[in-house]
Amino acid sequence: MAAQDKFSPVDVLSEVEEKFEMLQILNEKGEVVNEDLVPDLSDDELVELMTRMVWTRVLDERSTALNRQGRLGFFAPTAGQEASQIASHYALSEGDYVLPGYRDVPQLIWHGLPLTKAFLFSRGHYKGNQFPEGVNALSPQIIIGAQYVQTAGVALGLKKRGKENVAITYTGDGGTSQGDFYEGINFAGAYDVPAIFVIQNNNYAISTPRELQSKAKTLAQKAVAAGIPGIQVDGMDPLAVYVATKDARDRAVKGEGPTLIEALTYRYGPHTMAGDDPTRYRTSDEDSDWEKKDPLVRFRTYLEGKDLWTKEQEEEVIEKAKEEIKAAIKEADATEKQTVTGLMELMYDEMPSNLQEQYEYYKGKESK
Repeated sequence: MAAQDKFSPVDVLSEVEEKFEMLQILNEKGEVVNEDLVPDLSDDELVELMTRMVWTRVLDERSTALNRQGRLGFFAPTAGQEASQIASHYALSEGDYVLPGYRDVPQLIWHGLPLTKAFLFSRGHYKGNQFPEGVNALSPQIIIGAQYVQTAGVALGLKKRGKENVAITYTGDGGTSQGDFYEGINFAGAYDVPAIFVIQNNNYAISTPRELQSKAKTLAQKAVAAGIPGIQVDGMDPLAVYVATKDARDRAVKGEGPTLIEALTYRYGPHTMAGDDPTRYRTSDEDSDWEKKDPLVRFRTYLEGKDLWTKEQEEEVIEKAKEEIKAAIKEADATEKQTVTGLMELMYDEMPSNLQEQYEYYKGKESK
């Protein structure tokens, strides 16, 4: 009994979990609650961050509408996650690599991917995966968690080449249940690579609630098993997300290895536009509670208090976004249609015999 009194795995677990407190700088009312951690961003930089977040919300609204009109293909709504997505990306440099999940198209756009390309990707057009030179990113990963393994590899490449850059990736809470998640952070930790792993914990893996996915009190604590730093942040607070990401990046480029960031956030729309109905597994009260935490409302209040943002500024950003989206979808519409045979020709220099018959069949159909 004496030995058991001195050692309790339960106590050790509780002690670890208690260390993962949520980092917050702006509360739901847009008030600073952690003055010492307010980032050293200029007024222009704060305005630019808000501009990008508002622009991204408009993109979500217009993309949802375009999807319903049949003018887009696969689309995963992003409204509610602007702070976790855009504020984390805002802490990066142009030379850093972004390895997104399928909900992370906004980060790609702000990293240099033309909006028309993003729309073509949604439609499954091969040109949507032809990134311009200098856009250091991979296409959105559809396989849940696979981007974590890829990021460990890209980051190792950056380290071996002596680059002062990082590779950043994103997944949802459901992605942390995948084997690739553990393999990625473990490999990254073992080799001290410059990687940033972001978990956008929006409470649901499609319809499975967070509490049924893992018994862990936080997802950030999963970093402990890989021997890397982990932190939980208020994912509706742009300043907190920015600070956590910038700190992770600063340490990574100094050779101090990877970081796991859990951002507590929420998606206001469905998991994807492919038939998911969130009203079947979320309550209106839950939606209402999270709407009060809206990252745009919170940051808007903060900037208005500093006389940096006005209703007129926001309306100008919204109208500009609508015009840019309208022009991009028009350009996507004008792009030549992708054909089955065209895709096969891109895939194969010499057509395998088992596909040659199919190729001839579709060639005949397309010529009519």
